[in-house]
Amino acid sequence: MRKLIAAFKISADGRTEGAQRYADWVTGWSDDYGLTPQVDACVLGGGMFPGYEQYWTGILAHPAEPTPQTGLVPTPGELEWARIAPGIPHYVVSSTLTETTWPNTRILPGLDDLAALKRESGKDIYLMGGARIAAAALDAGLVDELRLIVYPLIVGPGTGLFTTVEKRRALQLRSLEQRPDGNFGLVYGIGRD
Repeated sequence: MRKLIAAFKISADGRTEGAQRYADWVTGWSDDYGLTPQVDACVLGGGMFPGYEQYWTGILAHPAEPTPQTGLVPTPGELEWARIAPGIPHYVVSSTLTETTWPNTRILPGLDDLAALKRESGKDIYLMGGARIAAAALDAGLVDELRLIVYPLIVGPGTGLFTTVEKRRALQLRSLEQRPDGNFGLVYGIGRD
């Protein structure tokens, strides 16, 4: 069975975004988790997907211009992801979205469809977010690994990664990396308490 790997950039207090509904402490959205070689599918929730689609479509259309979301010119890693992402199948778990303009994308009406996707042959699956779909997938026992990049910042109000998780889960630390920028990279296996 394929692994479902959830990966997030979070603040030290576990926020995926601040009160303004954006992680303004993140200066680039490239694959800093090292997932690209081992995945062949991406999963997002219906709440996050429209912003994802807008962000990467904008970078593809105007690679040398600052993005409206960050005000920054895309990083080399973002430019690389923008080039390869349209070729990777994307799945959006949503009961409300019915269509998308992002290439190679399919809407999944529920978590049973995500479980079925895990049973298909292929490489691992990258659960990109947002926090609600990650919590629901954790509660359903679908997440096999959690990769976090923790920023040394307390955000306060905002969206917490685990605030809607209902079931207790033990985490097994697989790796810890202190990064040159002061962040920590953490990789956890997910237990089945």
